[in-house]
Amino acid sequence: MTSDGVPVFVHRLVEAARDQPASSFSRFGGVGARESAVLILFGPGSPGAGEIDLLLTERAHTLRSHPGQAAFPGGGRDPGDADLVATALREAEEEVGLDPTSVEVVATLPALHLPVSDFDVTPVVGWWRRPGPVWAKDPAEVERVVQVPVSHLVDPARRFRTRHPSGYVGPAFDADGLLVWGFTAGLLDRVLQLAGLEREWDPSDVREL
Repeated sequence: MTSDGVPVFVHRLVEAARDQPASSFSRFGGVGARESAVLILFGPGSPGAGEIDLLLTERAHTLRSHPGQAAFPGGGRDPGDADLVATALREAEEEVGLDPTSVEVVATLPALHLPVSDFDVTPVVGWWRRPGPVWAKDPAEVERVVQVPVSHLVDPARRFRTRHPSGYVGPAFDADGLLVWGFTAGLLDRVLQLAGLEREWDPSDVREL
């Protein structure tokens, strides 16, 4: 931890991401029809465990868009949102019951185009300074909430790549039984790299999606 209570790797991520173009985070270009934001929230793990967790959700299986996929909390910008930070925090409150005042926002990353939904997604990085309860507050959007230790995400045994039926091969994670792939995995992969947390893993381990 640094003197402000935020982990060193979070500051490292912020500094390293400062001059990174969107193309370093995503293979997709273009401009979407609507703005959106996701919250990449790190926070203390269970008391006494000495871990730092990352907050992920499993999307509801009834959704028309990306059903059952792992995702960061987030969604489209509403007219009443002051900015995309406000969007990320509002969506997290609505989806998982997160108290927005408990989060210290440390950075926003470049907006990334998501062609499937035609959204431009701005990742908002936060430190959960005062952790509280989170749950699947909106079951129409969220199947479950998973708080995954960062040490699990960087464990080489939990890292591999997946092949989509389209032929695309990209990074994936076993997040304590939740498969993280696609846009979320690509973003998470880059975040771990920039934070200096990535450990050597076997990219030749490719599994069919």
